[in-house]
Amino acid sequence: MAVEEEGLRVFQSVRIKIGEAKNLPSYPGPNKMRDCYCTVNLDQEEVFRTKIVEKSLCPFYGEDFYCEIPRSFRHLSFYIFDRDVFRRDSIIGKVAIQKEDLQKYHNRDTWFQLQHVDADSEVQGKVHLQLRLSEVITDTGVVCHKLAARILECQGLPIVNGQCDPYATVTLAGPFRSEAKKTKVRKKTNNPQFDEVFYFEVTRPCSYSKKSHFDFEEEDVDKLEIRVDLWNASNLKFGDEFLGELRIPLKVLRQSSPHEAWYFLQPRDSGSKSLKPDDLGSLRLNVVYTEDHVFSSDYYRPLRDLLLKSADVEPVSASAAHILGEVCREKQEAAIPLVRLLLHYGRVVPFISAIASAEVKRTQDPNTIFRGNSLASKCIDETMKLAGMHYLHVTLKPTIEEICQSHRCCEIDPVKLRDGENLESNRESLRHYVDRVFTVITKSGVSCPTVMCDIFFSLREAAAKRFQDDLDVRYTAVSSFIFLRFFAPAILSPNLFQLTPHHTDPQTSRTLTLISKTIQTLGSLSKSKSGSFKEAYMATFYELFNEQKYADAVKNFLDLISSSGRRDPKSVEQPILLKEGFMIKRAQGRKRFGMKNFKKRWFRLTNHEFTYQKSKGDQPLCSIPIENILAVERLEEESFRMKNHVPGTQDSCWHLVMLVEREAKAVALRSLMRKKPLSGAVPCGQMFQVIQPERALYIQASNCVEAKDWIDILTKVSQCNQARLTVFHPSAYLNGHWLCCRASSDTAAGCTPCTGGLPANIQLDIDGDRETERIYSLFSLYMGKLEKMQEACGSKSVYDGPEQEEYSTFLIDDPQETYKTLKQVIAGVGALEQEHAQYRRDKFKKTRYGSQEHPIGDKSFQNYIRQQSEIPTHSI
Repeated sequence: MAVEEEGLRVFQSVRIKIGEAKNLPSYPGPNKMRDCYCTVNLDQEEVFRTKIVEKSLCPFYGEDFYCEIPRSFRHLSFYIFDRDVFRRDSIIGKVAIQKEDLQKYHNRDTWFQLQHVDADSEVQGKVHLQLRLSEVITDTGVVCHKLAARILECQGLPIVNGQCDPYATVTLAGPFRSEAKKTKVRKKTNNPQFDEVFYFEVTRPCSYSKKSHFDFEEEDVDKLEIRVDLWNASNLKFGDEFLGELRIPLKVLRQSSPHEAWYFLQPRDSGSKSLKPDDLGSLRLNVVYTEDHVFSSDYYRPLRDLLLKSADVEPVSASAAHILGEVCREKQEAAIPLVRLLLHYGRVVPFISAIASAEVKRTQDPNTIFRGNSLASKCIDETMKLAGMHYLHVTLKPTIEEICQSHRCCEIDPVKLRDGENLESNRESLRHYVDRVFTVITKSGVSCPTVMCDIFFSLREAAAKRFQDDLDVRYTAVSSFIFLRFFAPAILSPNLFQLTPHHTDPQTSRTLTLISKTIQTLGSLSKSKSGSFKEAYMATFYELFNEQKYADAVKNFLDLISSSGRRDPKSVEQPILLKEGFMIKRAQGRKRFGMKNFKKRWFRLTNHEFTYQKSKGDQPLCSIPIENILAVERLEEESFRMKNHVPGTQDSCWHLVMLVEREAKAVALRSLMRKKPLSGAVPCGQMFQVIQPERALYIQASNCVEAKDWIDILTKVSQCNQARLTVFHPSAYLNGHWLCCRASSDTAAGCTPCTGGLPANIQLDIDGDRETERIYSLFSLYMGKLEKMQEACGSKSVYDGPEQEEYSTFLIDDPQETYKTLKQVIAGVGALEQEHAQYRRDKFKKTRYGSQEHPIGDKSFQNYIRQQSEIPTHSI
């Protein structure tokens, strides 16, 4: 989801590897061990949770998480929780990385010390404030000063323990005084509109008699400050919850009066002594945060056209796409945006065919074909990951789930057998699983995506032409990808391919490792068979599969997925599970909103229907055929705010919000009190609706990322429905009115255009401009290598001698053609760099520090201002 700015779109994404924690403080009990899990939070909103690692003070998680970030944020935070079955889970510590610091840790493993969690330090949100200092002449002609502090509104306050009833206190404080005033409480909103003005007497005439006040001589105005504290009104025994504060010295009024600005809320400095970092342990993380600033499509045309014609360049090593792979530090870095761009424009097959053929020509031994980490291998890997993920799920997920649930021991290493385990029984269980997995793979050829089959056909043809005496190379060229780099890794680490939600337990992980090794060897058509294994017990086990029927099945499968002109895959009659999980539902009926209509339910989406049931595995309580979904749209928070209510609906609508937040508390925030982060529940803006012919189903996800995932996948599966709506109601129908447009008929046409949605075709489900921007960023990052490559072309062309040592890292088959392409790439990158620089200069001139977009306290913008002031105007 892009954030629109003037002239461009901004995309944010984050990829996180949560490694392990170490040296956590021991539990104050007899066994001292803890059952810990880790959460990922955007500010204070939880968006991901790892599995629970039991009985450990050094838990290993090894979990990956990727998401598109749909909103602005200030901190990426990680919390380590200790599960307590009988009471609330307790927080051990946290790691909070400011957004502007994420690049410091970009794509490298880093150990972070866990910090103490203080409720007063867990803040988010911003405040809009206006200050005015006025001179007042008294009856005696003496001049006094009065301060008017107007608190207008707040945005983005956290939901605390399922609610947010905010109010503010405004205090004029100085060395000799402290005078506080309080706003009204705003109920059920994390974006409160206050618009209240408070007056303070700043100075008094010297003749003023009350000793409790001060006169101008006793206290300088510059020593005074306005403090605004935000609180969440609570009926709990712990008292009101602190949401954040800001302190503004009155000397700002010497620069401008009145002073009006947005401020980020800050944590309160309580002065308490924090625990030593070593007392709480540490957490290993690898964070890759990406922010893409994307212009309109015309800006990218020269560079994009250069990349798209790469498959037609002779030789292909002189193409722009191949050059990107040459200059990037890792081939994977280049392959990801290249494949996505080429997939979007339907050019991925010819390009991969060209670079694969070139690689085959350079290969001397058929046994090493496609075994290296070349650009061709990485591009094929990335294509399989994008185009083949659904195929992978259809093929493997049911069997992997069965293996994970059965917990049958399959250890066949005699050294690792535990007491009471039987080697023969384990071997038979493992053989059963291998047969199951082997069968579902070799029977799945008809479901293999067309784009993968076309690539496999080109690999097969290139290998057979290069090594005409090796009759098996046409198979091994394909099996090295489909078995070695597609199915085997997915079996080994199913969580990395979304086949399981988390890492499997150690016993199941061992079983999957043994299955993966066997499947990989079966698929490789290894001539030495059992000799492929270093371990004697694996060689013995593999003898069970030393039958011709296995080799025949592999070859038949490889023939099918690498055939030219293969027909489209048959439609799969068996329902395919696409997504499932707990959410809160409320069906839009024609009665008043009631408690009975808000329930936590297990939602399940297949390619046939969208259902929910009370718990996982129960019979569905409601089933919506996919063809009956007319639209899937968000319910904006503004739809439920008081200014949009029609007469007679206010109480009912606030009752709706109260119930939704109460259920959200049960789902997502079981344990956050004074000693826990103020987090978790979701405002109404994270609700969405699934619109059917007769009614709409209102649903609330646990967080913004989860809501976006559900909306995206529901939109995809229903995109081709003929009766899809073009307009919808973004709010509810209550007591005879639509809250959004006040239309009285419950069948009135919608008042808001439906969003465009996401087409099911993967080639269209990619933003080509965004991928070109990423490629531009890589070229810009490695500009030094591009220039070095130009020098290498010149050297080879002029001297026509052996390649110099300093240029030996580049593959240059045709120096003149490569030089010509490099010149065009550098020109295209330079033109885009100028556009970005001009945009930054224009934005710098237009943007005001203290605006709603860049509140005071925005360190990212402060750094940006400093960087811009240091850039000479002639440098661009």
